[in-house]
Amino acid sequence: MDTLYSLADGFAVALTWQNVGLALLGCFLGTLMGALPGLGPSNGVAILIPLAFSLGLGATPSLILLTSVYYGAMYGGRISSILLNIPGDEPAMMTCLDGYPMAQAGRAGEALALSGIASFIGSFLATIGLALLAPQLVKIALLFGPAQYFALFVLAFATLGGISSTNQAKSAFAAALGLGLAMIGVDSQTGVPRFTFGETHLYDGIDFLVAIVGLFALSEVFVFLEHRHGGANKAAMDIGRLTPAPGVLKFTLPTMLRSSGLGFIAGVLPGAGASLGSFLAYSTEKRLVDKEGTFGTGDPRGVAAPEAGNNAAAGGALVPMLALGVPGSGTTAVLLAVLLSLNITPGPLLFTQQPDVVWGLIAALFIANFMLLAMNIPMVGLFTRLLLIPPRILMPVVAMVSFVGIYGISGSTFDLMVMIGFGVLGWVLRKFDVPLVPIILGTLLGNAMENNLRRAITIDNGNWGTLIDSPLSITLWTVAILGFVAPVIFGKVLKRRMKMAGSDESSTQD
Repeated sequence: MDTLYSLADGFAVALTWQNVGLALLGCFLGTLMGALPGLGPSNGVAILIPLAFSLGLGATPSLILLTSVYYGAMYGGRISSILLNIPGDEPAMMTCLDGYPMAQAGRAGEALALSGIASFIGSFLATIGLALLAPQLVKIALLFGPAQYFALFVLAFATLGGISSTNQAKSAFAAALGLGLAMIGVDSQTGVPRFTFGETHLYDGIDFLVAIVGLFALSEVFVFLEHRHGGANKAAMDIGRLTPAPGVLKFTLPTMLRSSGLGFIAGVLPGAGASLGSFLAYSTEKRLVDKEGTFGTGDPRGVAAPEAGNNAAAGGALVPMLALGVPGSGTTAVLLAVLLSLNITPGPLLFTQQPDVVWGLIAALFIANFMLLAMNIPMVGLFTRLLLIPPRILMPVVAMVSFVGIYGISGSTFDLMVMIGFGVLGWVLRKFDVPLVPIILGTLLGNAMENNLRRAITIDNGNWGTLIDSPLSITLWTVAILGFVAPVIFGKVLKRRMKMAGSDESSTQD
């Protein structure tokens, strides 16, 4: 009952004209960002952070705008996957497998409508799960001490690095780089400047927002300048019927429900995120229901499963971010930076000290889901035409928003130079396939990780054994090790199976 009362208070916060308007704007912009190949939710949220701050919005309106962009981008990623066979973001890759064959068979409209309904069911059930699970996780988090929080941060790095890249060494390097960047500034305990090189602008450390906009948004501009993709995408404009038949909905509904549950679980796991939710949902459904071998040839269940899975994972990823202060995905790492920049510390005390922020956000997500369902079916033709925007027009707009927004927030030309530096760094790292999310995670959590380590060691008079002297700590360390090692093992197994499948196919053709 307490949850229902809190949620009712949240709807009182969310149902103001300003917040409803911001949710609608975020849903539209997010769907657009998700539909355009190469942007995706992380870049979409990063690009619009300066807009949210330059408008002078408060904490709750800013979060409503940016989380609506997040949900909208998860919806929008399916559009280019189905029409162009180009995933708008990484979680939408699995949608290409059956969505594009449906489009080639003249069923593009049905695939788009079905994927929109699957996205709605996944997001809606995940938001219910967020409202029910986050307060319970808070009760567990209150048992955490400094040693347990340090182990939790290690777990976040191990699992996020494992999912965001197929190369664990590159993920570990990116995390170490992020932790090194977090050390810049004046030491909070000794007052000694670290890695500032005499530059007074660095005494306060690296601004999270400057780093994020540079690494995500500006590096995308540099990638465009390198490859000079000037042409527009050729989208299939004849999308046909926009409403799936009732029989198809009944046929795919069990798939949507099962995939939503799997996706939500994947999202709650720190670091797993929507990509794992999409993959798990698709592969599980293929094993359960694909008796005729129709997956990959335009089976509607192959469209519904990954879309329900990745959208449910997006909602699930908000659970550890709000309850523990540990992001569940790359985009929630960006949202964590927004919270910290607003002087809001995510974690167990957030639900008691600032309930209006938390429950207003959760209520707004319920509203945004219905907005996205109403928007993504009748307006899908508009989003399809927006795919024709040439990158040579889009990328200068991204650069302009980045520069104007960051300067509007800080009024510092030094921050603009730092942003350019992070943009170049992001461009170089992307050329070497080094993931950017662990860098952001290290920059965000580095100081908290260091402070908890120091506090734990100090409490136990310099005894390092305090880090593993409780069952909870041992559990967290064990899961962290498994989370770091498991992707290596699974990656090798997956490569072996793909090689075997390829050899079987070639032998069949012979």
